[in-house]
Amino acid sequence: MIEGMLPRNAHLSDLTRLLQHNPVVAVLGARQVGKTTLARQYADSHAGPVHHFDLESPGDLARLQDPELALSTLTGLVVLDEIQRLPELFTVLRVLVDRRENHTQFLILGSASGTLLRQSSETLAGRIAYLDLPPLNAEEVGSDNLDRLWNRGGFPRSFLADDDAASFEWRENFVRTFLERDLPQLGITVPAQTMRRFWTMLAHSHGSTWNAATFASAIGLSAHIIRNYLDILTSALVVRQLQPWFENVKKRQVKSPKIYIADTGLLHTLLSLRDLDAVQSHPSAGYSWESLQIAEISNALRAAPRDLYFWATHAGAELDLFTVSNGRRLGFEIKRSTSPSMTKSLHSAIETLGLDRAFVVHAGEHTYPIADRVTAVAAAALRQGLRAQA
Repeated sequence: MIEGMLPRNAHLSDLTRLLQHNPVVAVLGARQVGKTTLARQYADSHAGPVHHFDLESPGDLARLQDPELALSTLTGLVVLDEIQRLPELFTVLRVLVDRRENHTQFLILGSASGTLLRQSSETLAGRIAYLDLPPLNAEEVGSDNLDRLWNRGGFPRSFLADDDAASFEWRENFVRTFLERDLPQLGITVPAQTMRRFWTMLAHSHGSTWNAATFASAIGLSAHIIRNYLDILTSALVVRQLQPWFENVKKRQVKSPKIYIADTGLLHTLLSLRDLDAVQSHPSAGYSWESLQIAEISNALRAAPRDLYFWATHAGAELDLFTVSNGRRLGFEIKRSTSPSMTKSLHSAIETLGLDRAFVVHAGEHTYPIADRVTAVAAAALRQGLRAQA
């Protein structure tokens, strides 16, 4: 099986809508997450000429030696894959889309969010729309495959591999290639061995609050350099920082982000967990399952990662996830148990944050109310449960 055999219809619909109203659309996502496949699926249905440039191809780079000359004569849809490899294109695109008679749309694909967003927002403000492409989710693969999704992660080739061994091998190769080739192509000069060690340390601290001093001491580098390493992996979309939410309350609140490996399959690879049995018996199983559910909640609510937070106080009260959706304050506790109940932390969060609704996402089979405005939601039916209640 290949990733093209698993169409991502919701994202294709979003892409179609954005291209109807914007001269430039950027699809952002980690490498190998399916951006090129999504672009091809759209191109197959596009009524008009399509031109594709892969900026990792020496031939295509040669064609773009004079970008404005090469692109100015094209009409229809122009796809520019891995555009972060040629940042000077952003200025060229602004010139081209501002032509009096512009008959060209540009679909740009990028794997480095921080750099790409800065460059595009500065030069293409008011001309560009963004589509974040995450790994596969439960709605796309089916709730019956939730454990497989948890174990292998959401990279299409990893999820669709013939067996767990082939999936693990693909992910191990992804990690190696990412460190040895992809980061240097982005201008990152950190030795691959050092970054692998740091990334693995992050995996062992998955779901924990960030403490630069701890990592700096373990690796023997300054806190400033370690923070830079974290930002590199975050910008490359393989690490996620969940920011804390602050309220003007008389409680000392945690102000450092929580750190997650962005894909559970990559997390399990960095932890050398080769199958579901190994994952379930590992001390990080709870945090791993939590991060999968955070991604699923984000997808179900169609919430951008920047709109998701956690909340915690130094006294021990904590809420795994907090967001505002359609003007309503929603809170989530995530438990890998099959018999969830109200907790002291959840009571505190409801009172302090003024939650309109609270949910306890759990590994059981049923969705049911457990208190006023609080619902226990089965992870296997997360989307239906949230859509019915949120």
